[in-house]
Amino acid sequence: MNIEDRYRLWSENPYFDEETRLEVRGITDPQEIEDRFYTDLEFGTGGLRGIIGAGTNRMNKYVIRKVTQGLAECVCDHGPEGMEQGVVIAHDSRRYSPEFALEAALVLAQNGIKVYLFDALRPTPELSFAVRQLKALAGIVITASHNPKTYNGYKVYWEDGGQVPPTKADQILARIEARENWLGIEPMSITEAKQQGLLQIIGEEIDSTYLNRVKSLALHPDLDALKGGKLKIVYTPLHGAGNHLVRRALSELGFSSVSVVREQENPDPDFTTVPYPNPEIPATFELAKQYGRKLNADLLLATDPDSDRLGVALRTHQGDYVQLTGNQIGVVLTYYVLSQKKALGALPDNAAIIKTVASTDLADEVAHYFQARVENVLTGFKFIAEKEKEMEEGGWGTFQFGFEESYGYLAGDFVRDKDAIIASVILAEAALYYQEVEGINFFDVLENIYQKFGYYLDDQESLVLAGKRGKEEMALIMDSFRQEEISQLSGIPVAKIDDYERRVRKDSTTGETYDLQLPRSNVLRYSFVGGGFVMVRPSGTEPKIKFYFSVKADNLTAAKDSLTKVKDEVMNRIAKIRSVIEA
Repeated sequence: MNIEDRYRLWSENPYFDEETRLEVRGITDPQEIEDRFYTDLEFGTGGLRGIIGAGTNRMNKYVIRKVTQGLAECVCDHGPEGMEQGVVIAHDSRRYSPEFALEAALVLAQNGIKVYLFDALRPTPELSFAVRQLKALAGIVITASHNPKTYNGYKVYWEDGGQVPPTKADQILARIEARENWLGIEPMSITEAKQQGLLQIIGEEIDSTYLNRVKSLALHPDLDALKGGKLKIVYTPLHGAGNHLVRRALSELGFSSVSVVREQENPDPDFTTVPYPNPEIPATFELAKQYGRKLNADLLLATDPDSDRLGVALRTHQGDYVQLTGNQIGVVLTYYVLSQKKALGALPDNAAIIKTVASTDLADEVAHYFQARVENVLTGFKFIAEKEKEMEEGGWGTFQFGFEESYGYLAGDFVRDKDAIIASVILAEAALYYQEVEGINFFDVLENIYQKFGYYLDDQESLVLAGKRGKEEMALIMDSFRQEEISQLSGIPVAKIDDYERRVRKDSTTGETYDLQLPRSNVLRYSFVGGGFVMVRPSGTEPKIKFYFSVKADNLTAAKDSLTKVKDEVMNRIAKIRSVIEA
């Protein structure tokens, strides 16, 4: 079908409800018609994500139906046993999330597949846990994570609780693409699904089991119970799914001085108190800082709408609050977990951490200091989960901690995705331990790490390039970088260049090339001599291209100066490339 045929189908065919047909007929801008219908919303390795609205390139119940039908057919390939294992479904607080979750559940039921549907919004990591706990074949979570309010998404998980692996994602995609016709996918009624035993509502029984596992990760539970109330915490769920479980986990461990930001406590699909609900950006902490100053809080915590990412701000010695970067949080938690397990005699000989290639090299140095193995994987937490599974099944490493610079963290073996509830518990305990046992705070811990291993600073820039033209521009930027020989950036020599699209590493000093073992991905990473890097990659979930910067120096001033210069040089290169494209 071409754009005109798709537009006509969606605006006229009675299969689409009246609201959808009216919305489509109301679009008069040819460019918007093209953007909504020139392609299908892309189903990637983890699922799909897009702007809510009518059209094949938007998030709506008909896209949900088509994608779920593709998933259903793959589940049915596993026969009656796989259909009985079933699919677990959760959702966050976004617009249409409950409706999309129910739509997916009833399409699966229509295919004879058992569905476990959460009774209300739940964090994404609990969905991962529930898939494992219930021994389901697959899972779905309706969420757009930290994206703006206009977005929603659909993430697919497989039986190990991790995001669907590439081979299975390809099978699902093949089923989706094989169905040219959008018509004829009808969900079962709720009444019939329940009567046939195909729809089971779940809730507290999963919550309590999950929280017991989360609390088991505490390294100093006696300290938490005895002195947890001394750590004053302000927490905001940013109108999302983390509210009850984060507060309950902390409370049950002994952290009794937790105050919630009331204005951001309840679900709100419009996220009216923040520009957009991403704990990476400073604006999300403005209300929490007001609470912190009033309550003299030690620690501010923020989770995103599906509660898989955690942002942190700390009170300084001067009484103000400074937000930590995702890398700083990851390094401190890596240090805390490894150092405390070693002190307790609980660090195994084959201990390992897993991080992404976009995350700081400082964590590698910390892990090696404690004689722990480091596995670097592609950007995306699903690769961390896949490596953990590989390690577990192969018996060649014992997973201790994993993180990515974009505020995702994980410990334990019962969840296969980043988990802000787990991260909140470990971070609160670490803050309590350093405060009550060592008499220092996280700033002191970071300073000690920097003095020991070097001052690593990092930053990130993004260019939003939306629509068809945006995709073309991103491709041209990546091509331009690949065609240029870059041996240094701002005077810092490049040691090696990793091209994950071509799966080749080039040693800049010798010119030799080596095969990379990680999967193919459109990523370029320039590693500096002595530590640090610059990395370029188009986002897999948003219409933007991302630039990652990490530098190392002997002192903070030199690191800041170096970071500024490297960023300026790279962004100037990008500006020149774009000027040529636009010309």
